Amino acid sequence: MQYGICHLSLVPVRSIADDTGEMITQLLYGEHFKVLERRKIWSRIRIAFDQYEGWVNNQQFALISEDLYLKIDTNVEPMVSSDLISFIETEQNVLLPIVLGSSILQSSVLNHYFEGSFTSGRQEKRELIETALLYLNAPYLWGGKSVFGIDSSGFTQMVYKINGHQLLRDAKQQSTQGEALSFIEESEPGDLAFFDNNEGVIDHVGIIMDNNYIIHSYGKVRLDRLDHSGIFSTETNTYTHSLRVIKKII
Repeated sequence: MQYGICHLSLVPVRSIADDTGEMITQLLYGEHFKVLERRKIWSRIRIAFDQYEGWVNNQQFALISEDLYLKIDTNVEPMVSSDLISFIETEQNVLLPIVLGSSILQSSVLNHYFEGSFTSGRQEKRELIETALLYLNAPYLWGGKSVFGIDSSGFTQMVYKINGHQLLRDAKQQSTQGEALSFIEESEPGDLAFFDNNEGVIDHVGIIMDNNYIIHSYGKVRLDRLDHSGIFSTETNTYTHSLRVIKKII
């Protein structure tokens, strides 16, 4: 078994070993993973944070030892960047921009230098909304996890990650976590609302706010109204998503 770490700003993880393959998620700077299969150009990896698997170009990550992987993996208080954009200084004195939510504790592993704002450990639940608002108007991007493009479950995962809480990657997977609530009135800001498609498959998630609002990634990260039926867009005066379940994660 081999092990790796993302030493670049933002790297696509694809469904197949080809540049034309669907981007299913992204690696942010400092994320570590197991290399399940290594080929000449591509490697299939399993990301440590959420156990998500996909293919990454070999030029877009660095190999690390098993001991170093385990040291990173057992760190109880990871540090993540809390500014929209920060900078890492490499050992060649080159500035590398990194995005909100990057794992910066690993910069020392790569002989990089970080000087910026970060969070560490579990934050209060009320901090979730403040973090979520940092992504407002970020464009929707399937598989995206940054302010330059993000999907609905990537958005919720990153907001929770920055505040020291772990979510799985897909909306369907996230819906298996936490405690189900019977009514919207039982929810608090920071709880998650899940929505299903016509086939009954959960395919969308957002973060509940005060006063029956929800923040979610749909076209862009946006604020909409939420009621027992689902998400109501005041722009189009229509329901865009059908509510399936509300979950209290923390």
